[in-house]
Amino acid sequence: MSTLFRYSLLLVGLLTTSFVYAQPAANQLAPTTSDTSLLWRISGRELAEPSYLFGTIHMIPAEDYFLPSTVANALSTSRAVAFEIDPRDMEDPSALFGIIGKINMLNDTTLNDLLSEADYKVVNDYFEEAGLPMVMFKRMKPLFLSAMVGEDMSKMMGGGMGTESGIKSYELELTRLAEAGKKDISGLETMEFQLSLFDSIPYKAQAQMLLEAVKADSGVEEKGENQFQQMVAMYKRQAIFEMANMIHEEGASTSRFEELLLTRRNQSWIKPMQELMSTGTAFFAVGAGHLAGDQGVIALLRQSGYSVEAIYE
Repeated sequence: MSTLFRYSLLLVGLLTTSFVYAQPAANQLAPTTSDTSLLWRISGRELAEPSYLFGTIHMIPAEDYFLPSTVANALSTSRAVAFEIDPRDMEDPSALFGIIGKINMLNDTTLNDLLSEADYKVVNDYFEEAGLPMVMFKRMKPLFLSAMVGEDMSKMMGGGMGTESGIKSYELELTRLAEAGKKDISGLETMEFQLSLFDSIPYKAQAQMLLEAVKADSGVEEKGENQFQQMVAMYKRQAIFEMANMIHEEGASTSRFEELLLTRRNQSWIKPMQELMSTGTAFFAVGAGHLAGDQGVIALLRQSGYSVEAIYE
């Protein structure tokens, strides 16, 4: 499979968690600053066996990739493994071509139609300096462009996906383990549903989100690290509360879409999770940004009567 196809599919998952994280909550059901774990055990409510919830980061530099033994053990003891979307879609050429066909805006709309001349120059100059001429991407939906901000795209587009010097995906790595262990693999939602979420956000709003991301990343010299680098550092510390809090420090234009991109999705996952857990031990791998907050998956499971406890190495 081509690198571009893999990259396109990973963007689907990345977009729904890299811009909008749950508001950290004050109630006792949500994780706190002391809960530094990516792996959680789900039990109670008449479950015969425990299940597991693991927070991923959809793309990470290969040198930063790590997989705790507790995670590998939890997956190996599970009967089924569920991701946000079924990773087998990555091997479905028709699904991948469908993604490529939905990346561009309709009616020949281009980015310079959505931004002022000055703002377009800010975005254009940013991508030009990164070695990505805007002429290649001017019709791409701005949210997809936003996913490139702050990343070393030369590794991705240069064929570095999965290599030691490139980018790794937790979803792809966990899928390999699940397939090797002959686990049942599924998704909590479909690619079509995730893509439909982006189309619910007006192009102009997407363009403003892109502009904010570019401006934030352009201040890297002053701040020391860009947002993606900060997120990777938090992920390596397993600081899910910090990750949830991060997005509220900047990018105010995204907050009005939090209900659409995050909260409703978290709520919709609980029923299929319950169904899968009722049949035996299940391992759920979703973006770490979905875990914390009063509408995060952990709090929602607790509200549904389950005991959800952090597992530490």
